[in-house]
Formats: sequence, structure tokens, C-alpha cells
Amino acid sequence: MKLRLMIAAAGLLLCAGNTLSAQETKSLEGTWDIVVEKDGEQLPSWLEIKHSGTNTLVGRFVYAFGSARPIAEVTVKNDIFSFVIPKQWEPEGTDMTFTGAVDGEGLKGTMIYTDGQPYSWTAVRAPKLTYVAKAKWGKTKELFNGKDLSGWKAMGDNQWVVEDGILSSPKSGANLVSEEKFKDFKLHVEFKVPPGSNSGVYLRGRYEVQITDDKGSDPSNVLFGGIYGFLTPNEMAANDASEWQTYDITLIGRRVTIVANGKTIINDQNIPGITGGALDSREGEPGPFLIQGDHGPIMFRKFEVTPRVE
Repeated sequence: MKLRLMIAAAGLLLCAGNTLSAQETKSLEGTWDIVVEKDGEQLPSWLEIKHSGTNTLVGRFVYAFGSARPIAEVTVKNDIFSFVIPKQWEPEGTDMTFTGAVDGEGLKGTMIYTDGQPYSWTAVRAPKLTYVAKAKWGKTKELFNGKDLSGWKAMGDNQWVVEDGILSSPKSGANLVSEEKFKDFKLHVEFKVPPGSNSGVYLRGRYEVQITDDKGSDPSNVLFGGIYGFLTPNEMAANDASEWQTYDITLIGRRVTIVANGKTIINDQNIPGITGGALDSREGEPGPFLIQGDHGPIMFRKFEVTPRVE
């Protein structure tokens, strides 16, 4: 079965070309929320396909980990499309190859991973998330009570501890996920990131705001304050690693504003899609907060959320 899938995928690549009908183009263009079925897991991913010039389709792709990667060309022929993604953080091996086709209102296809194994995937169109200009806000909630991990659960063996009102992960280990889910909200967090460390907060469990020790670096979408792989801050607002720092984040629909240490570094920008490490790709649903604990030590002393009310 594996060999037949690989031969079929190779055949699709050989016959792929730039022959595009208007219907094929319309059916493919846009953003897609993907689920890859891999070794019994459902891995959330994301795909964007759009025109470049007259006849070429290009795009971006987000796998279950890593940042958004550019697609130089999406080729289409005989209702089959394909593209290749170079390795990023995947194991050694070949580039990843994707082939697919329109399936009703969605897409489906096969991914050949870096080790040559084939896996199936399905996709639905990413939803349009409503923006509310004059939002009404509810009561602010303390998601961290300063005493214990009530309201949170560790995704694996728990290394998180609470001491003297500080929530900390002293070493790399499990991520933390809030039990409560939210749709639109304002978030206030106070954190300290040790020298050279790396963490992040996932909004709705899908969009990572990067937390890294980056004072003095040029702003980047994979460094402090960036929406990982997508949105770049207008300046680097990180303090010294020895200092407590703050994020004030507003998310309504896809629009996000991030104030870091009192400076507005991302102002009312649209988040294109999920970032690597997302809990799922169901963008139309409320989601929890996720605190990244699998990359390095991190400390929090405040985690407050104010939900939008109808």
C-alpha cells in the first residue's frame, strides 16, 4: 500500500504543469485549515494558495511545527495540484511533497514525509472571523491564581511549579493549557524569560506570540513579540532577561494588537492562519491559552483575560 501511494504521488508530480482552468484556480485559491493523519495523530496544518502574475500559483504552508514556509509554485494539471516544501525542523531525508485535489467544498490528498512515508490529509476553507469595532468587555479573570495550577493542565509529565506567587517552568518539559476556552479577548501577562530561553503564548491555542530573550535584536516574526512566522513587530521592545516584562494583547476575530512593555508593536493586524505547534486547526471555534514549556525555562506572575461579551 505504501509503495502504491508513493508511485501514485510521483506520477502526479511528473504530470503536473501550469495548465490552469479558471474553475481550478477559483477552487484552490484562498486559505485552508488542514488535518494531517500521521501515525494515529491528527496534526493541524495550514495552507494558502494565491495568484502571482497571470498564470502562476504560489503560497505558504504551516506544518505541525515550525514557521510559515513559502511555496515557490503550486502546479496543477488534470484537477491535481502539487507542491514541495523544503525541510525546516523535520528529520533528515527528502523534501516533503504534497499532492491533492478538490473534494466537494474541501481538499484532500497525500503528504510524502521526509522519511518517504505517505500520509493522508484533508482541508476545509479557513473561516472568515468577524471583527467587532465597538467591542463590549466582560469581567477580567485571573487565570493564574498565584497558588497552584488550578485551571490548567500539563500536556505530559508536569515540570511546572508555583512558588511565592510565581508560575515557572525551570526546564524544558510539558506545555500548559488552560481549561477554559475563549473567543475574543484582551490578555495581560507578566513574564520573565531567562537568558537565551524561548517560550510563547498561544492565543485560542492556535496563534503563537513569541517570548524570547532578544533585547538588541532586529524585529522579526520569529522573535520577541512576533506572531510566529507571520507578523513582525514594528520595533524590538524586549527588556533585559533579568527584568519582568508585559504583553497586553487584544484579539478580535483575526485582528490582533500587541503592546509589549508599554509599546504598541503590532497594531490591529490580521493573523493569516494557525502557527506551528497549534493545538488544532479549527479556527472558527473558541480555544484555550497554551503556554509553551517545551523550549526552555519561563516564569509568569500574571495571566489575566478579559473576554468580549455580546
